[in-house]
Amino acid sequence: MSIKFGAAGNSDSFYEQGNKSSLEMPRWLAEMGLNAYEYQCSRGVRVKEEFCRKLGQEARDNDVALSIHAPYYINLGTEDPLIKEKTKGHILKSLRAANWMGAVTVVMHPGGGAKKDRNAAHQRIKTALEEVLEEVKAEGLEHIKIAPETMGKVNQMGSLDEILDLCTVADNVVPCVDFGHLHAVNQGSLTDKESFAVVLDKIHSFLGEEALKKLHIHFSPIEFSKGGEKKHHTTMDTEFGPDFTPLAELITERKMQPTIICESNGRQAEDALIFKKIYETSSQESE
Repeated sequence: MSIKFGAAGNSDSFYEQGNKSSLEMPRWLAEMGLNAYEYQCSRGVRVKEEFCRKLGQEARDNDVALSIHAPYYINLGTEDPLIKEKTKGHILKSLRAANWMGAVTVVMHPGGGAKKDRNAAHQRIKTALEEVLEEVKAEGLEHIKIAPETMGKVNQMGSLDEILDLCTVADNVVPCVDFGHLHAVNQGSLTDKESFAVVLDKIHSFLGEEALKKLHIHFSPIEFSKGGEKKHHTTMDTEFGPDFTPLAELITERKMQPTIICESNGRQAEDALIFKKIYETSSQESE
């Protein structure tokens, strides 16, 4: 199955079952029937080369695709030259770690600046990204995809249009579309197949068939308020959306082969498995 389902970080149950190291995650996920793992460097890239190579080997041995989430405090939209240089350093460190692991994608948040002049902030992000890409090329790391993520709060940069525009900068920049974030920032917009189709159509229109087919997706139920994203929940919390079923049907109909990473709070692997089963049901029904 070319489509991949997996977890962002480690579920609570991983530790409850006595596991201690993320090196054990690929085997644990594979035994559950999952085949993707997004390693979290959200609080900094503190991993050594030896660890990364071991994790990469474990992933290959268990047929698990790896990606990395770069540090949360990346801010390509900053007006501060010092923060900008640090941000570029965080992205490069993330790519080096991904290279050691054999990870194919590095997910990153684009940064701030939305509270002032949103257009100016977007241009700063785009320019800084172009500068980073020069350094990425110089280090021979352009085979790794950089995936700016759609964000969930109104005052954050990273609307769908902004992310898709960033992805026009270079072939190795691809979108990470977080449907929970889109649902939250647009006040519960993803309620049916048509609303999901609008998102997929826009991606296709901006970036073409291949980008849509191989889309890197984040998915989890999210609580939101007027400002957008408030808290990640799980499929156990049935009052929170979005529902995965309409997206699963569209993935089947459009013959997409995405990587779907679940970010449910504490149940990311368990919910990824639920999403996989929803997709398999949808797939069987369409035959």
